[in-house]
Amino acid sequence: MTAPDTPRRSGLRGFGRTGPSPWTDLDRPPLDEAALRRDLLLPGGLWTSLDVVPETGSTNSDLAARARAGAPQGAVLVAEEQLAGRGRLERQWTAPARSGLFLSVLLRPEEVPVERYGWLPILVGVAAASTLSRVAGVEVGLKWPNDLQVEIDGRERKLGGILTELGGGAVVAGLGLNVSLREAELPVPAAASLALAGAAVTDRSVLLRALLREFAELYRDWTAAAGDPHASELLRAYADRCTTLGRQVRVHLPGDRELTGEAVAIDGDGRLVVRTPDGARQAVGAGDVVHVRPEPR
Repeated sequence: MTAPDTPRRSGLRGFGRTGPSPWTDLDRPPLDEAALRRDLLLPGGLWTSLDVVPETGSTNSDLAARARAGAPQGAVLVAEEQLAGRGRLERQWTAPARSGLFLSVLLRPEEVPVERYGWLPILVGVAAASTLSRVAGVEVGLKWPNDLQVEIDGRERKLGGILTELGGGAVVAGLGLNVSLREAELPVPAAASLALAGAAVTDRSVLLRALLREFAELYRDWTAAAGDPHASELLRAYADRCTTLGRQVRVHLPGDRELTGEAVAIDGDGRLVVRTPDGARQAVGAGDVVHVRPEPR
């Protein structure tokens, strides 16, 4: 019999138990791991395992450890919250729990030469932009190399980013996507979310299913073409969505160098080709791009 001065505890998180319930914010329900597995782990399909964890430091780091231990291709790891998420150039990626999609996938593209692995973050970007434009009804572009962008009130703002890492004979591709962040929750003013962009769909389960299916289809075409960006049509698909092409840019290069000019093409290695004011063309494989606004007339 319970002593009179002992508070009763229910079996539900958030009702008499320590720790917040994942249902405390009804606009941000938790993902249903069992339902996602049922819908996505299909015989003969790319995806072989799918785990949803309440929180982790970095899904990329966790999945890279699995890769080194010999995990097969097709593993998907999704975190409701990342505590040490990383973006390009070692930037931090933080967001409230269940406010976005934070996931990594493990790939072993054995049919593809290693020198073409650099196309994988571009492939993830194309899959994400295509899915969001189609399912969420928001026009999403790709700032070179693979930042997801939307335009809100005439301003380009970052919706998400992609980071790929090679290790253990595999490629781990991570995606961070802001879904329901409110204006006051944005880490920087240049960030955005699907909700702020007026998306028709912000259900993370719907978006995740559609994204993984789209990626699997594009990945199949890319690997069948041995990673050739022309034969698989990946280069064309990327160029169609690349918001950097045709723009005046300033590229911050490694070693504190800077390149300015017009972004005129993406070459066969995924590099950005910049035409400098003297007419020369320079291909950039790594750098931080700033879109330069035209001077007012």
